[in-house]
Amino acid sequence: MAKKIVLSGGGTAGHINPALALAEVLEERGLEVYFAGTPNGLESRLAVAAGLPYKAFDASGFRRSHPASIVTGVRRIAKSTKQAKAWFSQLKPNAVVGFGGYACIPVSRAAEQMSVPVVLHEQNSVMGMANKYLSKRAAAVCLTYEDTIGNNADPSRTYITGNPVRASVLSATREEGRAMYGIADDALVLLVFGGSLGARHINHAIVAMKDELLQRSNLHIVHITGQKELEQVQADLSLSEGEAKRWHVMGYQDKMAQTLAAADCVVSRAGATSLAEISARCIPAILVPFPYAAEDHQTKNAAGYVAAGAAELVPDDKLDTPEFADTVLELVDNAGKRQCMQQAAAALETADASHKLADIVIDVAN
Repeated sequence: MAKKIVLSGGGTAGHINPALALAEVLEERGLEVYFAGTPNGLESRLAVAAGLPYKAFDASGFRRSHPASIVTGVRRIAKSTKQAKAWFSQLKPNAVVGFGGYACIPVSRAAEQMSVPVVLHEQNSVMGMANKYLSKRAAAVCLTYEDTIGNNADPSRTYITGNPVRASVLSATREEGRAMYGIADDALVLLVFGGSLGARHINHAIVAMKDELLQRSNLHIVHITGQKELEQVQADLSLSEGEAKRWHVMGYQDKMAQTLAAADCVVSRAGATSLAEISARCIPAILVPFPYAAEDHQTKNAAGYVAAGAAELVPDDKLDTPEFADTVLELVDNAGKRQCMQQAAAALETADASHKLADIVIDVAN
């Protein structure tokens, strides 16, 4: 009989996509995979779209400034933990894997109470509250970064796996990406994006470089602005018909796998999922960490990639200075530098993260 694994996590795509990447590998290896999340969270849509059986449990976080929210949150989690235990009595899972967010607390607590082993995965350099809470009793704690702060687990139960990336990101081809945008194979492509909500400051800085970038006749810019920023960026760029053939502007792109495959270099924030996908595709990168991320975790996320030589870091407060423009132009103009960064990214072996994590999960389940 196939072993049964319950995956859980939610709130943001950064918690969910690594779980779905692991699900792909576990299913390939013959295990039955289920997903547990909240009734209306993003995970409820993404997990179902991926074809996973889905079970919903109510859970919510709390705000320290509103003590009543703590009481409400604790009650919801207690009730959902009881419901998860009833589900487990029927399902009889061999392991639970939590990826962070409050969505994973009820099922992880239920697993602990029923002696079902729990594996945790932390995507960021700073451990989130849910994972920090659950890590003390987990059978294994898997990290993306060796220097993750806030990990209180026994070192003998801690593993460095990297951050899993979905197979579609790895399998997309340069030819597919170039065809999607109508870009010739011998052209150079600079991809600019700031995550799912866009990044106003990055948009502003790249727009200010319009003339310098378009002077390079073989350069195409694929610019994903974020939906809220699209109209403003289009107005600021004021592209002519000819310029628009090389500056591809859009608010959102749901085919990021092909887009990443088309890119020769990238300017991006340093969110965990973006970094994992950029690294797995071995794309030379300029990283501009979001300065207001919790505990400045994006700067910490970027540190390992920069130290390895796979990326360069420009602080957000330097975006409007010559330092940013010079760094971008150097990356665009220097093919040798891009090649060295590609080799450094390949050495990080991010593409193997899903399999490394699957090995640990299966070992724990056994």
